[in-house]
Amino acid sequence: MATTGLPRTTLNDLSRVTETVEMLAPRWSAWALMTVSSQPLRYAEIKSRLPWLRDGQLHPRLRSLTDAGVVERTEYTPRHVTYGLTARGAELTPVLTVIAAWGDAHLEKDLVRNKTTGEMEPERIPAAQNVEDALTLISSRHATPILWTLKARGAATAKTLAAEAMPGYGLPAVYKPLDRLVADGLVAATGNGDFRLSANGQALAPVFQAVSAWAGGRPLADAGSHPLWGQSSAPSQARSAPWATTQSRLPAPAAPAAPATTPALATTHPASAAWKSSDLFSHQIPARPISPAGGPRR
Repeated sequence: MATTGLPRTTLNDLSRVTETVEMLAPRWSAWALMTVSSQPLRYAEIKSRLPWLRDGQLHPRLRSLTDAGVVERTEYTPRHVTYGLTARGAELTPVLTVIAAWGDAHLEKDLVRNKTTGEMEPERIPAAQNVEDALTLISSRHATPILWTLKARGAATAKTLAAEAMPGYGLPAVYKPLDRLVADGLVAATGNGDFRLSANGQALAPVFQAVSAWAGGRPLADAGSHPLWGQSSAPSQARSAPWATTQSRLPAPAAPAAPATTPALATTHPASAAWKSSDLFSHQIPARPISPAGGPRR
């Protein structure tokens, strides 16, 4: 990763976090990890739990996760091979829980009719999909360095962000990732040429705290003591929820919602119930693969 204007200790932390996000971000990685989180499974068993995936989609994910050291491939015989979490992979499970909780709380959902009550209510999204959708927002090129720079500075111009978060790229290069972060609702333009984290961007604190703790080999219980994301900061204006421009959960709104006035989430990781393997399929399994990035939601 290119050097940024952040302090050296923060830069090293950012580099580890970026590598972890890039490892988790590829499509279906979270699904594969969470499928084998309870017990080792044979390939056919994994495939039966993710029936919409072709071999050409599942094999690469398992291979890359194995290469990353979070999934272990155990060959008993040539025809009896299982995939399960390594010790390092098991330590990643609570991090996925934090990411899923942020996605569930902050990403838009369709309204669907409750079959029992007939009332319209937000659609239940599988935990693995919440993880993937949340990672989509922060894994795009230069997104995480820009978010970290804004967290450190409070507010910055595009010129400052180009110099500190993307040194060597020049000012024009910053506008595409910056515009995407604004469209996704994680960054807000102040109107005087500055940019700052939106309330939803500030609320990413538990996510970056948890990923940083795992990437640095620290207990998740220590995540809240992060030197950058453990600091509280006043929220800025934001839409009601981020919109993933690279993998939207809903079509783009006709007009932005009213600015949020509630404070950002606390900077400690959520005290929500631990993710359970039964939560993986909390709604009907898609009948076909999720459409490519940039297409209709899911």
